[in-house]
Amino acid sequence: MTDPKHFPFYCNSLTHYSRFLTRVVKVGTLGIGGNNPIRIQSMTTTDTMNTMATVEQSIRMIEAGCELVRITAPSINEAKNLLQIKNELRKRGYQTPLCADIHFTPNAAEAAARIVEKVRVNPGNYADRKKFEHIEYTDAAYDSELLRIRERFIPLLKICREYGTAMRIGTNHGSLSDRILSRYGDTPLGMVESAMEFIRICNDENYHDIILSMKASNPQVMVQAYRLLIKKMSDVGMNYPLHLGVTEAGEGEDGRIKSAVGIGALLEDGIGDTIRVSLTEDPELEIPVAKNLVDRYSRRRELQKAIPEVGSKQISDDVSHISHPTSHIFYSPFEYRRRETHEVLNIGGHHVPRVVTDFSQRDEITAASLFAAGYQYSVPLDKWNISDQACDYIFTGNHVPDFKIPGTLSLVMNYETWKNNPEKERCYPLFSVDGFLSAENKSPQLNLVSLSISSIFNLPSSIFNSQNVVLVFETENEHGMAEQRRMFIELMEKKYNVPVIIKRNYKNISAEQFQLFSSTDFGALLLDGMGDGTWADANGVVSEKFINATLFGILQATRTRISKTEYISCPSCGRTLFDLQETTAKIRSRTDHLKGIKIGIMGCIVNGPGEMADADYGYVGTGAGKITLYKGKEVVQRNIDSEKAVDALIDLIRLHGDWVEVKSSGANQFEFTSDNNSDSK
Repeated sequence: MTDPKHFPFYCNSLTHYSRFLTRVVKVGTLGIGGNNPIRIQSMTTTDTMNTMATVEQSIRMIEAGCELVRITAPSINEAKNLLQIKNELRKRGYQTPLCADIHFTPNAAEAAARIVEKVRVNPGNYADRKKFEHIEYTDAAYDSELLRIRERFIPLLKICREYGTAMRIGTNHGSLSDRILSRYGDTPLGMVESAMEFIRICNDENYHDIILSMKASNPQVMVQAYRLLIKKMSDVGMNYPLHLGVTEAGEGEDGRIKSAVGIGALLEDGIGDTIRVSLTEDPELEIPVAKNLVDRYSRRRELQKAIPEVGSKQISDDVSHISHPTSHIFYSPFEYRRRETHEVLNIGGHHVPRVVTDFSQRDEITAASLFAAGYQYSVPLDKWNISDQACDYIFTGNHVPDFKIPGTLSLVMNYETWKNNPEKERCYPLFSVDGFLSAENKSPQLNLVSLSISSIFNLPSSIFNSQNVVLVFETENEHGMAEQRRMFIELMEKKYNVPVIIKRNYKNISAEQFQLFSSTDFGALLLDGMGDGTWADANGVVSEKFINATLFGILQATRTRISKTEYISCPSCGRTLFDLQETTAKIRSRTDHLKGIKIGIMGCIVNGPGEMADADYGYVGTGAGKITLYKGKEVVQRNIDSEKAVDALIDLIRLHGDWVEVKSSGANQFEFTSDNNSDSK
């Protein structure tokens, strides 16, 4: 862990919302960085040689709110055809700037840079080829490699400078070169150094119209890489704009939650000048998701409430002050380490974060109600079917259920109701701070104490040191993530190891906004190892079932609790060799019961092998109608006919012992009689 005496700088403030100020880069007439709005962009999925299809899709994206359209150029032919696409868009009255997406082909980049307003190059494959070889470099040999890259890269810089073309240097976790992997490993530092090698060449050539990205399919890696990039840039006086995105996020709720966890965690700290939400869906469907993420910060600065500075107990009314992180911080933003807590029942300690589902607003709670929380009671069998996303606790408020609850479930209720309830097995009280301090009757096993930031500084140490207390952090702050983070920091400063459940309340928002906002708020804390449980109150906004599924999705996205299959699927582009949406749906329909398995579904070879390193199994398009299967990053079968490839993938999963047969529980539902309170991740 980083020495707290040398806590590094990566954002303006840990307690106040403040945009990290970057230099302005013009992409055509579009300003990115500085005080410009956070820009929204996406990428076409059509064949770039199909001019009209690409133009029509670009128009749909633009009319949905896309401010920059990226188009793949896998060869010089596609790069040259960008002129036809650009001319047709301009003829129709659309002035939106275009970006050429380049992998492996410097000649295509050089052609595109003369046509479009921006080119994206990937430092992992612009001048390198990936063979997954570990090479021991001497310093002289490594310097020789950097000279080779410089000679390959400088011609593009000269063209960009001549034509006024901007550039994105976009590192992908899945396509780091063998050279970078050999020296820095498969790490956020390796991602940053991969980009910095190219940035240094740009600086030497006095070219500064660059935007940077650090994309990964794992939000934890992605967030750490961006933070480390800012630190590295700041150390040498650089402040280039940042493009945010979680690559291969997937589709549906998983893709939205994963994107919001990664992008949102950075936006919360004022980081990011442009974003792209990468979904395995039509690109115009990405835009509303991105807008919901970005629009949340339009008035954040003026609506936030004051938060005490680190090392201070005073709440100032002046929220315009920008504070730098101080030596009082006891966690590192560049590596994951869960906050150490003692164990209270199944909360804290080595246990995975718990999920609390709020039923307090129901008129009554019946056995049938628990279906929303992952439990289904079979009357004929007198048995509970328990899904892998069954919550751990239900908050009943002032209700006392009149039926026997499943053995893996516990109840939380308001103290007065709990006190008067004679049945206290797996039933625990929720207190206010004052209520807890004055109560004579407490649970010998578990007491939940709800508190806000105004009370955390004045509580007696006996509460923090109690072995049967779990704190519930609540906030009404518009910048609630930072306020709750400040509360965690107070505990870490004082070395209090009491477990904490994070609670957030949501009103007057849409279902998708709840999904995105909660993913941001909980995810940002969980990525930094803060939180032993999650609790969302969104009654009147979405159903308990939707809330429960979202919370489990957030834990999955942060890799803090695995409860379902994870799909690392790319959003498709003109390189894609099969219908990604159709294929992803087909694979999901056959495999989504395999808890804890990660399956990568890649349309082409650009990031396929690299992302396979993070997946258990990989399905990669390698030719027209041909699929290659991976186990980890190793090729298992090449050039399988696409119509046979899904069956071959299932056979591969069986071969390695990861296949589980589905058990039917009737009513067209497939559930497992497993204990979801298991601490396995």
